[in-house]
Amino acid sequence: MGNKGSIAFLPENVTDTHANSTGISSVWNDSHQAQILGIILSILGSFLISISLNLQKYTHIRLAMKQDPLPYYKSKLWWCGVLLMGIGELGNFAAYGFAPATLIAPLGCVAVIGSAAISVLFLKESLRASDVIGGTLAVTGTYLLVTFSPNVSQDITALKVERFVVSWQFLVYLVLEVIIFCVLLYLYKRRGVNHIVVLLLLVAMLASVAVISVKAVAGMITMTFKGDMQLTYAIFYVMAVAMVASCVFQVKFLNQAMQLYNATEVVPINYVFFTTSAILAGIIFYQEFRDAGLLNIFMFIFGCLLSFLGVFLIARNQEKSTFQEPYINFGEIPGMETVDKIQPNANSITYGTLLNE
Repeated sequence: MGNKGSIAFLPENVTDTHANSTGISSVWNDSHQAQILGIILSILGSFLISISLNLQKYTHIRLAMKQDPLPYYKSKLWWCGVLLMGIGELGNFAAYGFAPATLIAPLGCVAVIGSAAISVLFLKESLRASDVIGGTLAVTGTYLLVTFSPNVSQDITALKVERFVVSWQFLVYLVLEVIIFCVLLYLYKRRGVNHIVVLLLLVAMLASVAVISVKAVAGMITMTFKGDMQLTYAIFYVMAVAMVASCVFQVKFLNQAMQLYNATEVVPINYVFFTTSAILAGIIFYQEFRDAGLLNIFMFIFGCLLSFLGVFLIARNQEKSTFQEPYINFGEIPGMETVDKIQPNANSITYGTLLNE
């Protein structure tokens, strides 16, 4: 009897503390589960993209070997690849609604690892020591990214986005980015400076806008599906326009880089620039590392560096094309920057996966 009645005599602050701790634990578990879902969606999306690119590559190789080849767009296999790419991009888009942008962007290295593995297993390409080492480093880096990524609430509402847009740290970041972008654009358009760093920095500047807007749109759509309508706010449509515009121009500059430089140069540099830009956008706009500990920050950065090195090693020994024949570029949107560069001559095919989802 005493034990049953003892609860009634607990001090009020004790019961409040217990309720608060239970509420905090529930919120943490919900956030953690949402983050795991975002990670799974991003990894599956990147893997589907790598399968898609290899299907497209295989289609072009097979058509090039025929005496009277059909146009690639009449191949069912090629369209299967395009469909898989669309599903993969949808997965990457949805991932931003559940997990931090600072985590989703670096996970794009999964597409590079998957593409290299599929090329070896199904397209019978040679396996190099740099592929094994690079893949191991990238997988280790991915593990560290997932383990030490910031665990923050991902309930992105229109009111939150409006508050983030007018925050002083984002306004300073935006002004600096606009100035740098205009200087780079002036050098490229007026001075004819088409160095790979200039082109990919333009892509990275646009990528930060793309990541911010993609996460905002995906987050508000996610909240709408949960029953909290967000599509009636003007900021949703502002972010949607910013997302489409930034992605279109991002693909444009990316394709120009692919026209001037080999994929072995563009792939790793673009991955590093895009990931760094996306992480900065997540930190400054969404404040995703606000309450992170020093150990988490250090290990997260270390994971990024391992992923960068892994991608460099995988792309390093790709055969460089010495042909200047016309080629076909396939561009895509957020989280995701992927370009498939195919030479029509079966003996001179180069292939690259450029990362931003």
